[in-house]
Parts: sequence; C-alpha cells; structure tokens
Amino acid sequence: MKTVESDDPMSEAMTGIVPEDALLIETGDETHAHWGAVFSLSLSVVGFIIAELLPVSLLTPIAADLGVTDGMAGQAITTTSLMALFSSLFTATVTHRYDRRSVVLFFAVVLVASNLLVAFATNYVMFLAGRVLLGIGLGGFWSMAAAISTRLVPASMVPQALSIIFGGVSFGMVAAGPVGSFLGGIIGWRGIFLAAAVFAFGGLCWQSLVLPSIKPTGHAKLSTLFEILRRPHIGVGMGGMMLVFGGHFVFFTYVRPFLEVVTGVNGHGVSSMLLAFGIANIIGTSLAGGLVRKSLRYSLGFTPLLMAILATALVAGGTSLVLTAACVAGWGFAFGLIPVAWTTWGTRTVADEIESMGGLQVAAIQAAITAGAGFGGMLLDASGPHGAFIGSAVVLYLGAAIILLTLKAVPENGEAASYGH
Repeated sequence: MKTVESDDPMSEAMTGIVPEDALLIETGDETHAHWGAVFSLSLSVVGFIIAELLPVSLLTPIAADLGVTDGMAGQAITTTSLMALFSSLFTATVTHRYDRRSVVLFFAVVLVASNLLVAFATNYVMFLAGRVLLGIGLGGFWSMAAAISTRLVPASMVPQALSIIFGGVSFGMVAAGPVGSFLGGIIGWRGIFLAAAVFAFGGLCWQSLVLPSIKPTGHAKLSTLFEILRRPHIGVGMGGMMLVFGGHFVFFTYVRPFLEVVTGVNGHGVSSMLLAFGIANIIGTSLAGGLVRKSLRYSLGFTPLLMAILATALVAGGTSLVLTAACVAGWGFAFGLIPVAWTTWGTRTVADEIESMGGLQVAAIQAAITAGAGFGGMLLDASGPHGAFIGSAVVLYLGAAIILLTLKAVPENGEAASYGH
C-alpha cells in the first residue's frame, strides 16, 4: 500500500480529511487484499439489518410501552427507509473530501448511537429520532460499501468481497426475526436494542483496528448523479434493477399471508419456512461471487427469471406443503445472488464514479422496496395472496426480459465498461 506523509498529520488524524496529493489505497490494487476489513464491514451490515428489522418482531411491546398504536410504531420502518434514501443520495457529496475509513467509522458510531437512543427512549419522539439516525447511517453506509469493496481487494476478487459483505444481509435477516422475538420475551424490547448497540460497538472496534485509510475517488457532486443516469445503458439497467427488487418485495412482504391462507401452515410452520428462506439465502449469497465471475449478464437476467418461475409455481401449486417449502427456499437462494450481481454491475459500469453510483443504486432500491410493498398490498386487498404473487411474477418476468434483451453491454471478468462516457 502506497502512502504519502501529510504536512499536518495531526490535523488529518483529527479531521479525517485526505490531502489532495495523498495516495492511499489505489483502486484494483492487485498486490493487497484486506479480507479482515471486508469481514468487518460484513459485521456492520449484520448490525444495520438487525437494527432495521427489529421493530417488525417487537412491534406490539414497543407500541404498548410508548403508548402509541401498532401502526404508529410501524412507522419506525418507514422513517428509517426514507432517511436511508436521502442519506444514500447525499453521502458521497457531503463527505467527498474525507478519508473513507473515517466516513465508515462515523456511520458505525451512528449505528451504536441510534440503538442506544431507541433503547432509552422515554417517548415516541425519541424513538423516532433514533430511527432517523439509523436511516442516516444505513443509507450512508450502503452508498459507500460497493466503492470501498473495490479498494480493499484486487479487481478480480470484488464479487467475492461483495458476497461476503452482502452475506451480512442474510445473517441479519435470519437473526432479526427469531432472535428479536425470542429474546424480546426474556429481556424486553429495550434490552434487545441495548444488545444490538453492544453488537454494533463490537463492529466499530474491529473496523477501527483493520480498516486502512482509503482515498476518496470521483467528483461526488449532485450533478454527477444526473450525469451518470445519462450514460448509455445506465437508465435501462437501473430500471431493470428496480423491477427485480420491486418484484421481490411484492413477494416477500406478503409471503406470510400466502403461507397461512393458501398453504395452510400455522405460525410455527411459517417460522420454519422463513428460516429455510434465510438459510438458502445465505447459501446463495456465498455462491454469488463465483457465479457472477462466470457471467454477470446471465446472473442479472436469469436469476429474476427463476424467481418469476417460482412465483408462478406457487400460484399453481401453493396448496402443496412440499412444493411451497421448496419454492420458498429456492427463492431465498436466488435472491442471495441479486444484491451481489447488481452491485458488481454498478462498480463495473461506472468505475470512475463508484461512490455516486452506489448512492443512486441504494436510493433506487429503497424506492423499489416501497413501491413493491405498496403494489403488493393493493393486489392482496383486491384479489388475495394469489393476486400478490401473480403481480410479483409479472414484474419479475418483465425485469428479466428487459435485462436479457436490452442490457447486452455488460462488462465481464472484473473489467470496467468501456461505454461509460
């Protein structure tokens, strides 16, 4: 790793600002792989996902303790999502002069603070303030994750690094529901958030030890976001990505009503199937790096096609317990590839503005999640669980068609796209 001494090292250490002439970690450094740093980022991902999803399993006790309705307590998810959307768009611009190590550590501190604020909230306003902090940290961290991963390992190993980082999503999803529900009955919802703060603090300590200094790249201006969207293939790719994530959340948000009404399983059965989904998702994420390296385009296009086929199979044969269990697990495996594949696409197609592209992708995914959940809810109310799953299949078939038929200029094997300018 190449470094250049600063004229004022004490000032740099205190502010985190990187001197203009500093050469810290270069993109695609073929001689260094900071796997410890990659795993430390994955630990923070677990912490962010757990904190984001805990209110789902703790909704009733939170509402009762704070003296609000379940619906008001549920706004914790919406508040976090909206703040994450805005944070993801503006993080690269606001922090464009700062060492990326300092930025990541800042968001790790925000994660700890948000959990503590929620745990000690004496009223609803304090509770929401903690969730606002979480959204700021969540959106900012995700907007940096892809860019940082390209600087920590050789270019050819980026898909593997992304699969490790996004593996934290799978572990977080598996842990948040069962662990939150089980331990919440023992130590209370405040105790759960205190435990989440301790977990996040552990991640912060690890990152402070293993994360190297990383020089910011790109121009990171607000106008850069619009310039990226005007590049060839980017608009089509972003549209396809939003359809894929939106189609997934039409399915995933309303999988429980389908399992209960159509398949006829009880609460224990639902938990078992969701656990199988999570385990399969972990496996899919762990294999995503190798599959993406073999063919990014096919990973982008055929994975949503597989998910659409699974949704169709559930509509046709969802009364079969065995078929439903296989399809739900298969869906979990397939979705494990999606974040890794699309993040890899972003780092390769906009290699010169990875941080801004990361912010755009996070914002687009947050918008797709909101739209998908809303669209699925309307279909559920109009025609039941079958309607929601049919809608999911249609959206995913459309996304797969757009990706496979129109998104043909996809860079492979770790090489950046040549059509980006």
